[in-house]
Amino acid sequence: MFYIKISPFYSFTVILQLLLLTIMPTSEVRYVSPPITANSSTVISGANEDDTWVWAQIKSEARRDAESEPALASYLYSTILSHSSLEQSLSFHLGNKLCSSTLLSTLLYDLFLNAFTSDPSLRSAAIADLRAARQRDPACQSFSHCFLNYKGFLACQAHRVTHRLWQQSRQPLALALHSRIADVFAVDIHPAARIGKGVLFDHATGVVVGETAVIGNNVSILHHVTLGGTGKVGGDRHPKIEDGVLIGAGATILGNVKIGEGAKIGAGSVVLIDVPPRTTAVGNPARLVGGREKPSKNKDVPGESMDHTSFMSEWSDYII
Repeated sequence: MFYIKISPFYSFTVILQLLLLTIMPTSEVRYVSPPITANSSTVISGANEDDTWVWAQIKSEARRDAESEPALASYLYSTILSHSSLEQSLSFHLGNKLCSSTLLSTLLYDLFLNAFTSDPSLRSAAIADLRAARQRDPACQSFSHCFLNYKGFLACQAHRVTHRLWQQSRQPLALALHSRIADVFAVDIHPAARIGKGVLFDHATGVVVGETAVIGNNVSILHHVTLGGTGKVGGDRHPKIEDGVLIGAGATILGNVKIGEGAKIGAGSVVLIDVPPRTTAVGNPARLVGGREKPSKNKDVPGESMDHTSFMSEWSDYII
C-alpha cells in the first residue's frame, strides 16, 4: 500500500490516471533481468533477448516516474502504461512524434503497428537497440528514458519501418515517412539503407546515412556522422560498416568503402579508403594508427566499449 499526495492544481485527468496507477498490476517488477556484461551483445539473437523482461521493466519504470512526478502521469499513462505490448506503445509513440496535418497519428499508428506485429525481427531489433543504449551510454538512466526520449533510438525504429515499406515496393510512402523522420529527429537515413541490431545512435543530431549504406550489428555512431557518396555516381556508392564498429562525432565516411569488424573511426575523421578490421583510423584524410603496414589492433570491441581516446598516445604528440 502506498499513498500519493495530490495537489488541488492537478487536472481531473491527471488525478484519474494517478488513481489508475495505484490499481494496475505490478507483476513486472518481479522479473529477473538477464545480466548485462561488457560483451553480452556481441552476438544478438531474438531468441536470446528477454523481450518480456525489457517491456515489463519499461512499464515498471514508467509507473515509478508517474508516481514521483505527477505532471508526467498523463503522458506516461497514454504512451506506455495503457498499452499491453511494446509494439503498441512504440507505434503510438512514433505516431504522435511523426504526425502532421497531412500524416495523421492514427494512420501512422496503424502503419507502425502492422509492421511491428507482422515482422517479429523489428521487435527484437528494438529490444537490442534499447539494451545497447542502456549498456553503453552512461547518460541513459533507464530503458523507459531511452524509449521515450532518445531520438536516435526512435529514428532508428521508424527507419526500420520505412525500410520494410521500401522492400515492399511502397517507395512513395517510405520516402514521405523518411522526410518526416528527418524533419522531426534531424536524422536522415535513406529507406533503402540496411541497419543491423544493437545499434546506438548516440545524440544522433545530423546523422546522414545514404541509400546503399549497410550498418552491421552492435555498431555505435555519434552525432554529425555522414555515411555518404563521393559525388554524382550511381549504383552501390555508400560505406559498409561491419559489426562492432565505433564512429566518433563528426566523422565522414565517403564512397563504397568497407569499415572492418571492430574498427574505430576517430571524431572528425574523413575516411575515403577501406579500414581493416580491429584497427583505428583518424585524421583528415584518415590514416591508420600505427601505420599502414603494421596498424595497431584494438583489444576490445569499440562499438560496445565506447572507447574514443585510448589511441591518442600512439597517434599524437600533443601535450597539455
